[in-house]
Formats: sequence, C-alpha cells, structure tokens
Amino acid sequence: MKIRTLGRHATESFKSIGRNGWMTFASVSAVTVTLILVGVFFVIMMNLNKVAETIEEDVQIRVHIDVAANAEDQQKLKSDIENISEVQSVKFSSKEQELEELIKSMGEDGQAFKLFEQDNPLNDVFIVKTKNPQDTMKAANQIGKLQYVTKAVYGKGTVEKLFNFIKASRNVGIVLIAGLFFTAVFLISNTIKITIIARRREIKIMRLVGATNNFIRWPFFLEGLWLGILGAILPIILISIAYYNAYEYLAPKLVGNFIQILPFNPFVYQVSGVLILMGALIGVWGSVMSVRKFLKV
Repeated sequence: MKIRTLGRHATESFKSIGRNGWMTFASVSAVTVTLILVGVFFVIMMNLNKVAETIEEDVQIRVHIDVAANAEDQQKLKSDIENISEVQSVKFSSKEQELEELIKSMGEDGQAFKLFEQDNPLNDVFIVKTKNPQDTMKAANQIGKLQYVTKAVYGKGTVEKLFNFIKASRNVGIVLIAGLFFTAVFLISNTIKITIIARRREIKIMRLVGATNNFIRWPFFLEGLWLGILGAILPIILISIAYYNAYEYLAPKLVGNFIQILPFNPFVYQVSGVLILMGALIGVWGSVMSVRKFLKV
C-alpha cells in the first residue's frame, strides 16, 4: 500500500471519529472501563504471581539423616538423592548448624535451647531443592525410602494446598482478563457496526466507482485502532498513579519480609505497554468483526 493511500485512510478514520461524536465516546468509554478492570486484575495477578514464585522458591525438603550414618554413609546418601531426576541441589547442614538456626529463629526464647549445645539431640540434615517446586512431594516420597533417612520433611498438606491455591488464582485471573477482553471487543464491535450501517450508502457508491475491499476496510480498521488506543490512555494514568502510591506505602513495610511486590519501575511501563497493545487489539478486532459481518467483503 502506498504511503499516500495510507495517509488518506488515516485522515478518513480521524474524520469518522470526529463525525460520530457520541458513538466515539461510547466506544472509548467501553474500552476505558474494560481496560481499567483488566489493568487492576493484571497488576494484582502479576504481584500474586511474584509472591507465589517467592514462596515456591522457598519450598524445600529437609532430609533428617540417621544418627547411625557415618561420613561415608552420608556421602552415599547425598549421591543417591542427587541421582533423583527431580532434584536440583543438595546442601548439608550439621546438627550444630541446625541448633544454631533454631536458636536464632526463636529469638529471646531460643536462648533456652543453648543448654543442648553440649548434648545436641538434633540430626544432621540434607536441604534439598527440586528443579520444579511442583515436584517437591514426589521427590520427598522417593527420598523417604532411601537408607539412613529417618524422615523427609517438606510441609506435607500445607504445600499441596499452597500450590493448588496458586494454580487456582492464576487460572481465575486469566479467565477474568479474557472475559473482560471479549466483552470490550463485543461493545466496540457493536458501536462500529452502527457506524457502518450509517455509511452503507457511501460504501455502495465507493464500490460502484471501483473501490477495492481493502480500500473500504482500512479506514474502519484504523478507526478501531485509534479508539482502542484512546481508551487505554486513562487506564494507564489511573493505574500508574494508584500503583505508585501503593508501592510507596507498602514497599518500606515489606523490607526484610519474604513477600515483596514488583517495583514501580519497570513494572508500570510494562503494564502500560500491555494496556496499549490490548486497547489496539480490542479496537482492530472489533472493527474486523464488524466489517466482515456487515460489509460482506
């Protein structure tokens, strides 16, 4: 397509937006409301995903080694664990280190456990991480059957519920965003249909003088594109301001906590890009559906 022809189509699309003031307002409003909801769900879902990834990274198996195992037995056990396909890493923690960690984790109350430094009742431990956190249960069951393992602890019951909750949250977020996306496409498609019906005579004249199907379609496609982009501007502004304030408030309170939210920069710019892209897709797709059905081209 020639640049001059594309420029003409762009001019026609802008004129159409100006001529159909109320319909333009309705289309932009539909996209705006939808993208505000999509943006909010997207921000929440991405931060939940970040929290979920952090929690998943912290899931590990603590393998308690039998006190009867000597250094050679422990080395063999480590090799056996490393040979399990789901295992990513195996780290040794002596019973002295385990007692020290226990004392630290208990704070002031942990001082009472210093009495056990002379006669430590704890076991040496292998700390095991899997390649995929979802394989933790499977790996723990295999490790529990190995020789010189007294128990393999990974938070049985709690971990399964956690993974199920994370999976459900992700699926619900995807379904909600997809539902809102298609709702916006339906609304903007119907609005453009009205525009097309109002301009049917003009379209018939264009056909009579030899206008090609693409020549007729392009102004509508561009019109949908502009409507989608216009509808994305306000959601980007509102979500950027809201997330900036939320981040400034929450980030200092979460310092040192294992739960962290995504930093304002570059996350908000990524969200802005997604919203502009979604707005453009909503507008163009709505136009495509309308033109295909009503113009039969």
